[in-house]
Amino acid sequence: MPRKAVAVTEQNEQETIEQEEHEETAISENTEDEIGKLNRMLGAVLHYLSDDEVEEIDIEYLLENTEGLREWWDQYRERNRKQIEDEIKRSLSDLPLEELESIREQIKEKMS
Repeated sequence: MPRKAVAVTEQNEQETIEQEEHEETAISENTEDEIGKLNRMLGAVLHYLSDDEVEEIDIEYLLENTEGLREWWDQYRERNRKQIEDEIKRSLSDLPLEELESIREQIKEKMS
């Protein structure tokens, strides 16, 4: 009877190994797809920037006409939003109370 349990355990281990290999392959393929997508976007942006006929760089044009760039930019900004918020908080904590109040008043005036 113990041999059957050993065989089942070995089969489960083999299935687990195969599943992990499959997941690693899927992750690798996703990474390669993402790299390819980023390369295409970078190529499109550099092509636009190197065009001698372009007199003024239009970011909105790039975002609209480069497939996937707007989505990538939005995701990038969201990922970095938290980091930027933390940097602002640290910077503000270094300011004296009088300067913070002055900044607040300036913001209120501009919003009016």
